Amino acid sequence: MKIRGLMMDPINNMPIVILKEATGNAILPIWVGVAEANAIALEIEKVVTPRPMTHDLLKNVLLGLDTHVQKVVVTAIREETFYAVIWIDRDGKLISVDSRPSDALALALRIDCPILVTDEVLRSSRSQQGTPDRITNEDLKRWIDFNDEDLGKYKM
Repeated sequence: MKIRGLMMDPINNMPIVILKEATGNAILPIWVGVAEANAIALEIEKVVTPRPMTHDLLKNVLLGLDTHVQKVVVTAIREETFYAVIWIDRDGKLISVDSRPSDALALALRIDCPILVTDEVLRSSRSQQGTPDRITNEDLKRWIDFNDEDLGKYKM
């Protein structure tokens, strides 16, 4: 998956991270908090802050500990809450770290590691998007253009 951008949910005014399948058409919207969306937007826009932000600090700590983030995986969705795991390699030993998807995505952008989503999450997300208080894929396609040129034009 690739982060295609950020948008505001016009129904509840919450930020949404839009993930799109790199080789297909699957789209996964993940609602996140404002602070987390800002952290993602900063990296999409390549904004350099005077001091390390939280996800920059995490990146620096992981690099300082001589580890390698192999991938981040959105692993589950339960009661409208997404779950993720950050997979870290240290001296050949794989370590899984539970994470909110927003934090895993903010880190993945900074470290440039693969972003994966389980098939179960994609299926579950599609089935839940049919509820009246959720945005459908058709809504997303209407509200956001998925041109590569538009990536990074999001402003919080």
